[in-house]
Amino acid sequence: MSSVPAIGTILLGTRDPERLRSWYERAFGVTPDPLDRFLRFGEVGVLIDARTDVAAATAEPGRVILNMHVADAQAVARHLDAVMNVTWVAPLEYRERPGAWFGTCTDPDGNYVQIIELTEAYHALRAAASADA
Repeated sequence: MSSVPAIGTILLGTRDPERLRSWYERAFGVTPDPLDRFLRFGEVGVLIDARTDVAAATAEPGRVILNMHVADAQAVARHLDAVMNVTWVAPLEYRERPGAWFGTCTDPDGNYVQIIELTEAYHALRAAASADA
């Protein structure tokens, strides 16, 4: 069997690509690649593109969730509150198990964007589970 494919890019369709792209740029400090307009989030590129076959707001925001893994979830949440005035679906909270910070907000189209900070406790749990396997 061949190797497992990698998700390299995500297309985020919208009626207003400039507004949505600008939101992601300001929310997460990324800039579009001048050649292809992809926003790079680590290894994954997100292309925000105009689509006429989508509604102005998503009908099922939980169907696909963009998970943003960050180094400091509390700082990102403060920025999203102060600068972006986001709506939180689930406020940022620390979850003892799995040892991580999680919070879910919406972008201007209503898509869910989850902020995740994996802590040392999370990595310790993963290491322990791997050792037991």
